[in-house]
Amino acid sequence: MFAVIKTGGKQYRVAADEQITVMSLEGNAGDKVTFSDVLLVEKDGAATIGAPFVAGASVTAEIVEQARGPKVVSFKKRRRKNSKRKRGHRQDLTLVRILEVVAA
Repeated sequence: MFAVIKTGGKQYRVAADEQITVMSLEGNAGDKVTFSDVLLVEKDGAATIGAPFVAGASVTAEIVEQARGPKVVSFKKRRRKNSKRKRGHRQDLTLVRILEVVAA
């Protein structure tokens, strides 16, 4: 049994006992999170597709840790102008463990 959920503007295919990395969520390690924006639920080969969400379906997860992604460097240089700019960015991420997928 698996589901497709939407969080942080992205879609993720999840199943029980998986760990996924999503955009930053509120909470500390050990807190429970419920995703109610379920787009699809598949059980025993039969898929239920939502319009836009599956009614009564939810996914429960546990926050494992709050982390940060790799550093991305943006470097711009204008030749012969003695002008350059260097900026770095690290995205805030949350590692979650999927506990259960509940269908309607």
